[in-house]
Amino acid sequence: MNTLVRSLLVLQFLLVSCSCSNQSNDTPSEEPLTDEQLLDLAQKDALKYFWEYAETNSKLARERYHVDQTSLDEHLVTTGGSGFGLMTILVGIERGFVPRAEAITRLNTALTFLENADRFHGAWPHWMDGTTGHVVPFGSDDDGGDIVETSFMCQGLICVREYFKNGTPEEQALALKADNLWKGVEWNWYTKGGEHVMYWHWSPNFAWIKNFKLEGYNECLITYVMAASSTTHAIPAVAYTEGWSRNGSIVSAGTSFSIPKVFNYNGTSTVGPMFWAHYSYLGLDPRGLSDQYANYWTLTQNHAKIMNAYCIANPLAWNGYSENCWGLTASYSRNSDGSTGYSAHQPNNDRGVISPTAALSDFPYTPTESMKALRYFYENTDWKDRLIGIAGPYDAFSPHHDWVTKRYLAIDQGTIVPMIENYRTGFLWNLFMQAPEVQTGLQSLGFSSTQHGF
Repeated sequence: MNTLVRSLLVLQFLLVSCSCSNQSNDTPSEEPLTDEQLLDLAQKDALKYFWEYAETNSKLARERYHVDQTSLDEHLVTTGGSGFGLMTILVGIERGFVPRAEAITRLNTALTFLENADRFHGAWPHWMDGTTGHVVPFGSDDDGGDIVETSFMCQGLICVREYFKNGTPEEQALALKADNLWKGVEWNWYTKGGEHVMYWHWSPNFAWIKNFKLEGYNECLITYVMAASSTTHAIPAVAYTEGWSRNGSIVSAGTSFSIPKVFNYNGTSTVGPMFWAHYSYLGLDPRGLSDQYANYWTLTQNHAKIMNAYCIANPLAWNGYSENCWGLTASYSRNSDGSTGYSAHQPNNDRGVISPTAALSDFPYTPTESMKALRYFYENTDWKDRLIGIAGPYDAFSPHHDWVTKRYLAIDQGTIVPMIENYRTGFLWNLFMQAPEVQTGLQSLGFSSTQHGF
C-alpha cells in the first residue's frame, strides 16, 4: 500500500471516529420524568383499561383482563368497576387524553346499555353479560341486585350529570340519561321492609338469603350517602346512625404505629384493606368533611399513613417491602401452592403481595409516599419491565416470591385515575359535591363540609 493511500485511510478513520464521538456527545441521555409527567403517564396508562380494553358491546368495564388469556370472560361486565370507569373517562376528557366527541358517544352507549340491563328494584347486579345486559350470578345465591356496586355506579352517574348538564344539547341529553338512571334506584327497598340498616343483596329467587347488613366501617359509606341523597327512594337518617354506625360503636379509640385509627376496622388490630379509603371517596370529598363520628380527612389520611408505616416496619419480614414498595388492598394474590387467587390484603392478612393501586390511589392522602411508590413501579430496574403492562402496573406482584400476575381488575384500575386527579385538581370531588341532592343527603345524615360550604 503506497504512502498516499495509507494517509487517506488514516484520515478517513479519524474523521469517522471524530464524527461518532461528536454524535455520542450530542445525544442527550434519557432524563427521568418529572413528577407531573409521571402522573400523566400513570393516568394515561390506567385509562387504557376503560378505553382500549372495555367490553366491546356495552362499552362498560370488563371485570378482569388476563393478558395471557385475552378471551377469558370477554363479555363479563362489572357494575362498580364500570362506575369508576365513567369517572376515569371524565378525567380523560378533561385532560385531553381522549377525544371529547368520541367519549360522549361511548358514554351514551354505556348508559343506554344500563337503561336496558337487568335491574332489581332499581339496583344493578354485581356482574352482567355485556352482550345481553342479563345478570351473571356472582355466586350460587347472588343473582339479583347489589346495592353497594350500584352505589359505586351512581357515584359515577352523578359526576357524568354534573359534568355535562350545561353543555351542548347532546351533552345535556347524556346528563339527563345519567340523572334518570340514578333516580331509578329504590334505595329504601334495601332496608328489608324498613329496618334501620341497609342490606347488600336482594334476589327474586333467593330474597334476602345472604342477609349481609351494611355496617361500618368498610367501603360502603357511599351507599348510605347515595341512599340518603335520593329524591325518589331515600332512606331515613336512623338507618345510618343505628345501622352503619352501629349506634356509635363504629368509633375507635385505638392507634396503630402511634397513629389514631379513628374508626373500628371491624375488629382488626390495625386497619382494613386500602380500598376502604378509595371506593367511597372517588366523588365524596373527605377534605373538611365531618359528622358526629369522625373527621373524614383525618380518617382517610391516617388509614394511608398506617398502611405505609406497616409496610416499612414489615413485621413479617417479606423481601422487598420498603418506603418505595408498599400498599396492601384487595387484589389478585399468590396462593401458598404458587397459584393465583384473590384476597383482601391488609395487615391482618399480609401475604407478601403488593397491589400498586393501593399506593397510587392514596395520592390525595400521602402524596410524598405515593410518589415514591409510583417511581418505584415505573423506574425500578428490577421490576419495571415485568410490572408495567398494557394498562399500567399489573394488579399485583411479590418481590418476596418473585411473582407478577399479568392481569388487571376493573375495581383496582378504576380508582387510580380518579384519585390521582383528585390529588392534582380536586376535579371529581368538586363535581360530585356540587350536586344539590348530595349536599342535602349529607346534611340529613349530620355531615358538614368546610371545603364545600355546608
